[in-house]
Amino acid sequence: MLPDNTLESFTLALRLGANGLETDIWCTSDGQVVLDHDGAVRRFGRQRPISNVARNQLPAHIPSLSELFDTCGVDFDLSIDVKDEKAFDSIVDIARENNFDLNRLWLCHHKIDTTCAMRKRFDDVRFVDSSRLSRIKEGVERRVATLSQHGVDVLNMHITDWNGGFVTLAHKFDVLAFGWDLQFDYVIERGLRLGLDAVYSDHVDVLVDMYSAEIGHAPRR
Repeated sequence: MLPDNTLESFTLALRLGANGLETDIWCTSDGQVVLDHDGAVRRFGRQRPISNVARNQLPAHIPSLSELFDTCGVDFDLSIDVKDEKAFDSIVDIARENNFDLNRLWLCHHKIDTTCAMRKRFDDVRFVDSSRLSRIKEGVERRVATLSQHGVDVLNMHITDWNGGFVTLAHKFDVLAFGWDLQFDYVIERGLRLGLDAVYSDHVDVLVDMYSAEIGHAPRR
């Protein structure tokens, strides 16, 4: 398996039939938007946050968002875990500069207040509340009602947090239901049968095969 968040892994995922990509975004010390899962690099024998490192000092395998579009084009959905709140403006600007369809840009954040605030600023981008059931103290129905009220498009939870009732509740309030960490065929099958609107997996070949078997056709872009 190729390392996450590299241009090679994104290219392979699209070649295998994925209709969407997922990544994590951070800002460098000089304000560049780059793709990396952990947000830290080893320099001079110790770990340093990407936010404290200039773009030209990062390892070569860490791409920028612009390089993703240059390499992979724009014919896919793009889900971004925004790990640095300073990156929101740059992400949207870069997507626009590359003629990326903003209706296919899904910006995910774990703080609902931040997500709702960003929704007010960018009305042509999709926003995703990424949470866990254990953190939704008010209950799923109240959460999706709040998301609907503020125009947030999606509730995204771990696959083990979802059941059919929660998916139905989300759809009742016109909120999409996304599930992540679907790594095995039987888990992917369960997610699709629950009616999840999107699923995340590291194993694109298994995901595409299970999607085709369950839905009746390959994922469409």
